[in-house]
Parts: sequence; C-alpha cells; structure tokens
Amino acid sequence: MEPVGSGGAGPSGAPAIVAAVSWNGDGSCIAEARHFAVDFLTRAGTDHGVSVSARAMDITQLVVSELVTNAHKYAPGPLLMELRIADAAVAVTVRDSARARPVARSVDPGRIGQHGLEIVMAVARTFRVDLEPAGKSVTATVALADEPAG
Repeated sequence: MEPVGSGGAGPSGAPAIVAAVSWNGDGSCIAEARHFAVDFLTRAGTDHGVSVSARAMDITQLVVSELVTNAHKYAPGPLLMELRIADAAVAVTVRDSARARPVARSVDPGRIGQHGLEIVMAVARTFRVDLEPAGKSVTATVALADEPAG
C-alpha cells in the first residue's frame, strides 16, 4: 500500500491527496479494496481536513467494489487501484491487464446481476476508460459532498 500523501494538483491547482494499492487479482482484493477506500477517506478527513459526507463514503465503496470486481472477473493477473482526492471529489482508478473496454448492458429489469457498470455510471460524477499499452484504466469520480437533487 502506498501511503496517503500529496500527489500533484487537481484542475483548480489545489494539491491532490493520493494513495494506491495493488493486488495479484485473487478474490480477497474486493473486500480489501473497500476497506482501503474507507481508510483513505477517513485519513483524508482526519489528516488533511477533507470533508467527506456519509453518502460519498458509501458511493465510493460501491464504485470501488464494482470496478475491482470487474477487473478481478474479466482481466487476468494483477490490478492496481489509485484513489485521488482533488477539487472536492475522489477519483477511483482501477488498472488491469485487459485491453477490452467494459460495456454497460442495455436496461433489463428482469436480468439478475451484471448491473455493476450501469450503477457506477449512474452514481459517478464522471466515468472514463483509457486503453493503455498493457491493459486499461477505468476511472469514476465521486463528489465528496452531497450534491443537490435534480
């Protein structure tokens, strides 16, 4: 695990808080990733004074769980997760070895399972996939404060 610390700046120029962790891709990585995210956000609050709403904590855990689950399920080998706080949001990036872009399936209320990507895209402020030489990175950004409805 990489320690929580400063790592560059966000678009506003404010310093970013960054932590990263890698796994060999076994099934335990999913629960470990959720715990890592909670610890990261908690430490960002206590050590750096970052305000994180309970909703943001829950949504971040959901996003982490879904992205790490997809990487574990569809990409062989190791994966890397980076969490970066900048400009009142946390960016969750998961890098894996598969170069295939994930695709959200069409809406089907009768389908059991395989709704993870749809959920992530619905709750994230931004979502993007970048192909890299050795795989891809998937990034979803979550607002740290509760956003007004509507």
